[in-house]
Amino acid sequence: MPERYWVETLGCPKNQVDSDKLTGRLVSEGLEAAARPEDADLVVVNTCAFIEAAREESIETILALAGARRRGARLVVTGCLAERAGAELAEAMPEVDAVAGFGVPVTLGRKAPSFDLLNLPRPRSAVPWAYVKVAEGCDRTCGFCAIPSFRGPQRSRTEESILAEVDALEVAEVVLVAQDLASYGRDVGRRGAIVALVEAVARRVDRVRLLYLYPSELGDRLVDTICATGVPYFDLSLQHASKPLLRRMRRWGDGDRFLRRIHDIRRREPAAAFRSSFIVGYPGETEEDHDRLLHFVEEAQLDWAGFFAYSREDGTLAAGLDGEVDSGLVAERLRELSELQDRITAVRRSDLIGEIVEVLVDEAGVGRSHREAPEIDGVIAVPGDLPVGRFAKVTVIGAAGPDLEAT
Repeated sequence: MPERYWVETLGCPKNQVDSDKLTGRLVSEGLEAAARPEDADLVVVNTCAFIEAAREESIETILALAGARRRGARLVVTGCLAERAGAELAEAMPEVDAVAGFGVPVTLGRKAPSFDLLNLPRPRSAVPWAYVKVAEGCDRTCGFCAIPSFRGPQRSRTEESILAEVDALEVAEVVLVAQDLASYGRDVGRRGAIVALVEAVARRVDRVRLLYLYPSELGDRLVDTICATGVPYFDLSLQHASKPLLRRMRRWGDGDRFLRRIHDIRRREPAAAFRSSFIVGYPGETEEDHDRLLHFVEEAQLDWAGFFAYSREDGTLAAGLDGEVDSGLVAERLRELSELQDRITAVRRSDLIGEIVEVLVDEAGVGRSHREAPEIDGVIAVPGDLPVGRFAKVTVIGAAGPDLEAT
């Protein structure tokens, strides 16, 4: 009887891509998927280590699966936490059989070859869309981020390998992801290569969507290219709106620059949708900084936004900064920003009532237009008889917070 595996994935879409490729590797070695972790001969936990809360969730998940696995089953920990603190993790958790960052030889199935996860093939997607990672690592030095310390500098894939993966997935929508997506190709001397890549992917699939765009890289050519795909969705990595605080973060831009760019894109494409995320309580954040962010959120009228409490990360610039913000004040600021954005999102969704939109049916009764990224944003409830994996024109008839109803 073939060995069975279970892969538990934590963290961001980039981790999901890694898990998909790891699954493809296990299947190629003759393993079969288990119905639940308790039935598996091999349990793999693909961890996240971006902030403290993510590390805590990873540890809790490892311990839970260690307790639930059947007698004799192996437990392997990989992903960001393994990359960042592999030796410490292995010493502190004897329950784990192996801790290995991606690319490190480890006995996953019957063999133990060394492999480059970024360029591994992956199985066909089980849903009508798929994330595709185009690069690994990051060359930026943002004050709050430890990713370059364990994922390394940016390493872009070849366009040919990406397109081959897109073709093999056989999906209607491809979501391109990377730590610094708009800088794709720069590490190999191909500045602006993201434009050609988006155009090439758009010739192969009905929808191409981009996640994690650094605002300074969002030039006119890239904006026009995104709009031309028919998916004017802009996921901007803004982090804050106060210029002094952004400089303290080692980040480019300010609220006024961001607003001008957003207004310019909406002038070109009124149906454009925007998402961003913001750090609250970064060392030195003042009430004036917070008020600037509130003003920006009100003015920008983003479709989607997330707000996250600053997490101190060893080895980053911010870890040595003064001006720690009281946790109670951080919670208060988070609540104020989240309530404001919830109202904005609800209004923007209600404004779509009566509109005819084109949806991709992800599963029976659930669809998404260009405004909703998979697994991240709201969804659209559609008639259950619409075929999965196909596009359909529907009329929005209702809204409930982030979700819509259509007929």
